[in-house]
Amino acid sequence: MSDIRVTRDGAVAILVIDRPPNNHVSVDLVGGIADALRTLDAERDCRAVVLASEGRVFCGGADLTPAGPDGGRPGSMAGDLYRQAERLFRTKKPIVAAVQGAAVGAGLGLALAADFRVAAPEARFSANFAKLGFHSGFGISLTLPRVVGLQSAALLLQTGRRITGEEALAIGLVDQLAPLADVRAAALTLAHEIAANAPLAVQAMRATLRDGLADAVRARMAHELSEQTIQRATADFAEGVRAVAERRPGRFTGA
Repeated sequence: MSDIRVTRDGAVAILVIDRPPNNHVSVDLVGGIADALRTLDAERDCRAVVLASEGRVFCGGADLTPAGPDGGRPGSMAGDLYRQAERLFRTKKPIVAAVQGAAVGAGLGLALAADFRVAAPEARFSANFAKLGFHSGFGISLTLPRVVGLQSAALLLQTGRRITGEEALAIGLVDQLAPLADVRAAALTLAHEIAANAPLAVQAMRATLRDGLADAVRARMAHELSEQTIQRATADFAEGVRAVAERRPGRFTGA
């Protein structure tokens, strides 16, 4: 895909998303990332992966705009997106995400699919689904508490607040901070530190730590999609979309 490029730095592959201006994920883009990771899994001399993106935004969320002339239902497209997202959790090689800017909604979900996150202080993380008026997706209701704990996850999900790189480090969402200009280099250094170890041992330990995760993510995304489908039909969802687009607080009625 033209939106994805993969280069190598020794035993580390660098997978870069380049979909300006905000690197929104789509069904095709997530499928392309999963395809690239599957290819790298088959390359014995690749021992770790850096997941990065170009521009000021790591990933601004999901783009569910219908690609074809006949359009499509947002719910069905979200289902397609989640089926591709599940594949991200079935990979074998450790992944370090380099988060230089905003990781919002599905963008946060993409960052959570990685094993580790290196971020700039300027990075911003937000599970803004409640502000849009519907349930979180991309498996975030499972992957976020798995990383930061149930209480911090509940706070982020139910407030929809945006937190800084420093705040993300404090709750364990980020593993390491680096200056903005050095985020990708710092992620590459961490990936090389992992890659310097015995690959079979690293991959076996990773598989143990993530045992059952892909199946659990699949089941959770099915539940999330069911909730989203119900809530997309509400007045609150329509209001949430308008409010976010107009950069104002939502006027929700619970209907």
